[in-house]
Amino acid sequence: MDLDFTSAEEAFRAEARAWLRAHVPAAPLPSLETQEGFAAHRVWEAQLAADRWSVVSWPEEYGGRGADIVRWLVFEEEYYAAGAPGRVGQNGISLLAPTLFDHGTHEQRARVLPAMATGEVVWAQAWSEPEAGSDLASLTSRAVRTDGGWLLSGQKTWSSRAAFADRAFGLFRSEPDTPKPHQGLTYLMFDLRAPGVTVRPIGRLDGKPAFAELFLDDVFVPDEDVIGEPGQGWRVAMSTAGNERGLTLRSPAASSPPPTASSTSGGRRAVHRSCGTRWPTP
Repeated sequence: MDLDFTSAEEAFRAEARAWLRAHVPAAPLPSLETQEGFAAHRVWEAQLAADRWSVVSWPEEYGGRGADIVRWLVFEEEYYAAGAPGRVGQNGISLLAPTLFDHGTHEQRARVLPAMATGEVVWAQAWSEPEAGSDLASLTSRAVRTDGGWLLSGQKTWSSRAAFADRAFGLFRSEPDTPKPHQGLTYLMFDLRAPGVTVRPIGRLDGKPAFAELFLDDVFVPDEDVIGEPGQGWRVAMSTAGNERGLTLRSPAASSPPPTASSTSGGRRAVHRSCGTRWPTP
């Protein structure tokens, strides 16, 4: 087996490295956990997307390059080595997007993914509740059927990116009388600026709101924003959780010093050592 990079893969690395060298900001952007920094990181996402570097593994129709796992990890290595900004859209790109590829409809992917790739719409994760953290199945936030959709009520907490994000995805109890807690849950997307939504930032010791609480009071969500089948949200959520565990790949060298020229040319063996999860196939 040949474990060296192909000439096409090396050309891809050179293209990525050159683009990053030309575009990565000379000075670090403000923290994305501030309003100013969040806006600056949106601009960076738009720059990436303009030349199809935002989501290289996605199909071209959604703004990607259709890169396979080797090219994707090559890009991640180069991105980290270049000292490029953190990804403000990571919740959407790394969690929601793979879930939509696995469980969403073509209409949902066409509607949601392009704006996610450009940073126009940034997503918050809305899973945890005051009494449902690691025991997610004990959640009590409700989704009640109404004409054309659902009414969401309840509270979510420790919602990442929610202080400044645009939309959120989460799990809600739509069938309260099921025999087991992980049954009767529905996975929905919703607008953080919709009537009935209150966002309360949670300040850290440094005052920066890395998370937020969400209070939902009969928030209307149309049927087209349900992912998967109503009542089958746990299955969809486990798909998202699998991709969340795979976030250690973002970047492959995330827990190591920035790679040198020699460490980024270690061939496919080095790349595959970085792979700790399955490759999500669109």
